[in-house]
Amino acid sequence: MASPHIPRSESNTGDKLVLVDAGAAGLFGPTLGKLLANLKAAGYQPEQVDAVVITHMHPEQYDADFWLSTANMEKAPVESRGFFQGAMASLNPYVAAGKFKPFNGNTDLVPGIKAQAAHGHTPGHSTCVVESKGQKMVMWGDLMHVAAVQFEEPSVTITFDSDSKAAALQRKKAYADAAKQGYWVTASHLSFPGIGHIRHECKGYRLVPANYSVVR
Repeated sequence: MASPHIPRSESNTGDKLVLVDAGAAGLFGPTLGKLLANLKAAGYQPEQVDAVVITHMHPEQYDADFWLSTANMEKAPVESRGFFQGAMASLNPYVAAGKFKPFNGNTDLVPGIKAQAAHGHTPGHSTCVVESKGQKMVMWGDLMHVAAVQFEEPSVTITFDSDSKAAALQRKKAYADAAKQGYWVTASHLSFPGIGHIRHECKGYRLVPANYSVVR
């Protein structure tokens, strides 16, 4: 079985250092929890991060209004209540300290970075759009999960999607736009290097990963 790999993304606007999603630490095994080390390897210290944008409220990212609602938790199936409890345990300290600011729908976060509603995987799932000097990158969050399957068949969904029909629709829309416009994309569940361009191929799509080299 392949080791889990959940890449995170940071964006330096020149004025703000913004981290998109914060990783799962050691929740999903010993191969994860590399965020701080990778942040330092990129030339940044953790205390330099000005803001953390959460694309959706699942353990590997930490829609918050939904998951922080006790009323919603009480209405949810028993097997789903752990997501609510985990979200509350993770975020309540930030809420109490005044460091948590929820957003809804399409929202300008900081200059050059905005959130776009992409509900389906979760009730409040968002993508994050970064634009600078004529270039654009869209951080998809959990818009897709299994590249080997879902690029060729975007309609295939995963059990973790709250609304599978909406998730598939958002994925098809995102693929088509990325292929047409040619901007960079990255996502939580893309394999290394985790960033590239989308091309339309036959009845589906293909990710063309970014070129990279080893720094010695």
